[in-house]
Amino acid sequence: MSGRRPRPPLISVDRLEDETMHQRAYEGQCTAEEDRHTIAKSPVRNPGPTLFALALGTFAIGTGEFGSNGIIQLFASDLGVSIPVATHAITAYALGVVIGSPAITLLAARVNRRTLLLGLIALFLVGNALSALAPNIGLLVAFRFVAGSVQGAFFGAGAVVAAYMYGPGKGGKAFATVMGGLTVATIVGSPLGTFIGQSAGWRTMYWAVVALGLLAGAALVAWLPRTDDLHGGSVANELGALRRLNVWLMGAVAALGISSIFAVYTFIGPFVTDAALQDAALIPIALAVFGLGMAAGNYLGGRVADLYEHRGLTWGYGGVLALLVLIGVAGGNLAILLPCLFGVGATMMFAIPTIQVRLTGFAPGAPTLMGALNLAALNLANSLGAIGGAITLDAGWGTLSTVWAGFALTTAGLLLYLVTVARVKPAAGHGDLARPAVPARHDGGTT
Repeated sequence: MSGRRPRPPLISVDRLEDETMHQRAYEGQCTAEEDRHTIAKSPVRNPGPTLFALALGTFAIGTGEFGSNGIIQLFASDLGVSIPVATHAITAYALGVVIGSPAITLLAARVNRRTLLLGLIALFLVGNALSALAPNIGLLVAFRFVAGSVQGAFFGAGAVVAAYMYGPGKGGKAFATVMGGLTVATIVGSPLGTFIGQSAGWRTMYWAVVALGLLAGAALVAWLPRTDDLHGGSVANELGALRRLNVWLMGAVAALGISSIFAVYTFIGPFVTDAALQDAALIPIALAVFGLGMAAGNYLGGRVADLYEHRGLTWGYGGVLALLVLIGVAGGNLAILLPCLFGVGATMMFAIPTIQVRLTGFAPGAPTLMGALNLAALNLANSLGAIGGAITLDAGWGTLSTVWAGFALTTAGLLLYLVTVARVKPAAGHGDLARPAVPARHDGGTT
């Protein structure tokens, strides 16, 4: 393209606060549900309690997911396995999301969202209670798979309810509010879960997650609306998106590229104690630093995804590659490790809004399934990062060697993007690309 585009109008503070990763992943889904359920309705007078209940559910789910990473050394020691073997429990959770998210979304397409959410929180309780009771690593792996199968379907059903509660035109805002629970989980829930695990045992951490789930379940029973408007519908049209090559390519870009965040996050405990030679009491602080980076990157990445078509992904992936090298070379120094942990969380989350905008743009008519596939791809990244790190540890390359596995995977994701989908313009009509106030800029890719 030649010449400069006109400067877009200033974006309001309220709008910037709403442009989060999860809004962008599910905004199309919320819009579709608004059209189907609330086109002629007024917003619910007081949606706050319902949104709080949904956010409490995502907080509990996120604490269970991310908290497991902080106690990996504890259950590895207790169950008599190596850390590489213990990472199978992390991988199993991610695979539960990858397999369970799309499957439950499709199988429960016609189920009322209230009924579905209550069933999912019950399954979440079962998965985490059994995890707390697991007598060996094999059963722990199986139970983490069960717990993970809930996540994507809960987020998707939550999008439907959130859109209904706020009414027409505010579905994205509603779901961004709900998904705040997951962000809080990375900053507060995960470090607190790790502290509980260190103080009272790793099984107690899972019991604490069960307690959170019970509280969320009670809130959902009390505040989820009982209405036929929340019945499901057909997903036949959405299945057609699976025939689109660009959807699968973008999913692969996400799964490969984002994996480096988990090649670091999964092993923060060993990084702190074995590489930096610090007391285990510092692990929750390191997790919180990482979570703060994720929150910052998520906020900034949403803004960049509005303005540019590619830069959020290319800058994010490029930035994390540089930080991974720094950790691999000098991560044994705590003064270097902690800022780099913040940076890895920030740069990867900076990329994710652009990934999700592009993925939904390739299939604007299939928002519900794209929401499930978004989350499935990110949790496949979780699995790839954990597996890659376990391989380098098994090879005896040292505690910090896991970052090199992440480096290889993210490099592959960046190259795949540049030679394939970076050259393709998303389908017309996707929410962000259609917003006249903040036009997307083409910044390097051909159309």
